[in-house]
Formats: sequence, structure tokens, C-alpha cells
Amino acid sequence: MLSKIAVVLNDNLAMFEFGVVCEVFGLDRTADGLPAFDYKVCGAQPGKPLRTSSPGISVTPDFGLEELADADLVAIPAFPFNKGLVLDTQIVDAVRDASQRGATVLTVCSGAFLAGEAGLLDGRKCTTHWRYVEQLAQRFPLATVDPDVLFVDEGNLITSAGTAAGIDACLHLVRRELGSSVANAVARRMVVPPQRDGGQRQFIERPVVDCSSDSLSETLHWMGENLELPHTVESLSARSNTSTRTFARKFAAETGTTPVKWLTGQRILLAKQLLEDTDMDLENLANRCGFGSGALLRHHFQRQVGIAPAEYRRRFGGVRTA
Repeated sequence: MLSKIAVVLNDNLAMFEFGVVCEVFGLDRTADGLPAFDYKVCGAQPGKPLRTSSPGISVTPDFGLEELADADLVAIPAFPFNKGLVLDTQIVDAVRDASQRGATVLTVCSGAFLAGEAGLLDGRKCTTHWRYVEQLAQRFPLATVDPDVLFVDEGNLITSAGTAAGIDACLHLVRRELGSSVANAVARRMVVPPQRDGGQRQFIERPVVDCSSDSLSETLHWMGENLELPHTVESLSARSNTSTRTFARKFAAETGTTPVKWLTGQRILLAKQLLEDTDMDLENLANRCGFGSGALLRHHFQRQVGIAPAEYRRRFGGVRTA
């Protein structure tokens, strides 16, 4: 459960990544029926302005590191570690102590280096911005650094890649702890997709192709709104007014995956939401999501989520905070 969030700031912090954490956890959305967080912005010296990576802007944390002692979540925005920045040992110790006490630690972009200095990456999977993965792996050789994914969930440690991937990681944590309804409501307010799977590629090559992004965008939207229907590359390419070869190439360039894998992922997301928020039986749920049968739903759900649909409902069903 998420109640108290402590954001720990280091000198030269990155404003966008800090803003991501503020946007997801720091805004009061109780008027929308969403839970309120006890949100604290913390530094080694409260009341002292910290420089940011944006010229002419400073940020002053109101609270000290003692707030990490009872936080449910410790969030670490990015900072320019690669410019010879020395981390404050007080911050490193406070993050380590909070993790050992049981707090979840979430890092955005290069914030993973602070988690590494606190010893939280050893023996675990993690990620950071694709530009920094080699340095992260060299600096913390006991960590398993995945260079491709948007974020990695290791239970009480969530690491994310650069910039927008921090939004995905934060919304994933909200979904994990508070359910789909809350995560979707926050995403709607932010005008962002409710969930991108953490396993998506960070960097997608975009070769020049014959069809326009607008036509693919419309097709993607239509696919998402009609997941229960059967879809083939042939029917989708016809809808986009392209050849099957061009459509498949464009789809891979824009999404980093194939139409079949994308559809399966979207259907799993819908299945998770229905398992959480409804009592629909598995066969009807499978038909609603486009799997056709409960057996096929169980097969794909187990492969992607790691547990059976029934077990997922047992763990997360009935969470209807919003």
C-alpha cells in the first residue's frame, strides 16, 4: 500500500524526472475520488536550494532525510552522475536504511546510480537510460542491467529508463499497489497512456516507410477499441490502406513489436483490468478480450504475467478505490 512518499533530491537534479514524480504522487486528486499521498520532498539540508540541470532554476526541499525513515516509497529522480558529481553519503545511507526497513525504492533514469551506491542493485535486474547502461553495468558489476526495457519491477526496487519511461514506472507502481482504476484515472489527468509494458524497447528505429503515422494511429486506436474482434495483418493493412508488408514494417517501427504481440499485450492489459474490477467468469472475460477461450487466455496470461488469471484475481481483485 502507498501512503507516504519521500522524494530524495541530490544536487543538479533533472527537472523533468523530478516533475514526473511530482505529477503522479504530489498532486491532490481527492476531488476526483483518488487517494491522497503524504508527499515529502527531501534533501540532506532542508531549506537549502539545490541546483538543477536547467540553468537559472533551483529547487528547495522542505524536509530532511529523516522523512525516509517511515516512507512507503522513496523516489529518486535523475541527476548528472556522469559529470563527476559526488553523492552525499548522508543521502546514500538514508536510501539504504529505508530499503532495509522495507520501503520500495523507485528510480527514474540515472537515479539508478544512487540506488547502486546504496547497494540496492547487487544481484538484481535493473535498467536506466540506454545511454548510461554500460556505465551502470561497469560501476555495479553485481547488477544485471537490461539495456532495452522501459522499467524493471523487482518488488521493492523499481528502476526505469529515461524521461517518459519514468511515467510508465510510476503508473505501474500505482497500478500494482492501488489497482487499475486509480492508475487509469491518474493517467487520464496526465493525458498519457494508462500503461506501457515494462518490457517494451527503449529505443525504436523508425525507418522511412510508405504509410503515414496518422493512418497507423487511427488503426491502433481502432484495434484497442475492438480487441474482442479477430484481427489479421491482412485485414489491418487493408484498413490502413497499405500492403501487408508495408503495414508490418511500419507497425514494428512505430511500436517496436509485431501486430500479434501488440494485440496480445493489449488483450492481457484488458484482462487484468476486468479481473480486478469485475466478477466476470473466465470464458466470458476471454471472449471480451479477444482470446476466444478461457484456455487460450490462461496460456497467454501465464506467459506474460507469470501467474494464472484466477491467482491474479485473488491477489488484486476487488480493488476499487476510485
